Amino acid sequence: MMRVQLRRLCGESTDLRIPASSNAWRGAHGNSVGVAFGVLIVDDNRLFLETARDLLERKGLRVVGLAATAAQALQRTAELRPDIVLVDISLGDESGFDVARRLAEHDRGGAAVILISTHSEADFADLIAESPAAGFLSKEDLSVRAIRRIVDGGEPGDPPGAHTR
Repeated sequence: MMRVQLRRLCGESTDLRIPASSNAWRGAHGNSVGVAFGVLIVDDNRLFLETARDLLERKGLRVVGLAATAAQALQRTAELRPDIVLVDISLGDESGFDVARRLAEHDRGGAAVILISTHSEADFADLIAESPAAGFLSKEDLSVRAIRRIVDGGEPGDPPGAHTR
């Protein structure tokens, strides 16, 4: 928090508190409402990448990059340092679960990985539970609110910020 003192026209001074950065990462359990996360989207479907980027940016998230392969995901995560990486479970011949594991190994304590798929969570429940990912979203349910709920540590039906400290 940065304090700024303003002098009014009549000579009085007023203290204003201004956040040092509106993009400050508050961690996986901080209140994320209003924070513009940096997001990397990993999917082998170019149309989905563009559509998801447009949707998330219109709703206030910063999409810092797109990747279509595991190698691109690892490289762009290292280069761009996103707060969140959305990873499709099926990347052509590659596994999004493997990408999530590799990201967790290389980026300890860094980006929160959220697995995404056109399939339902029930189809991959065991693999999702075993993965280091913060959560899962079906592509149909992809939204800023759903992402923030996972990052805040909430469950699907919880309101945003319900599990913050």
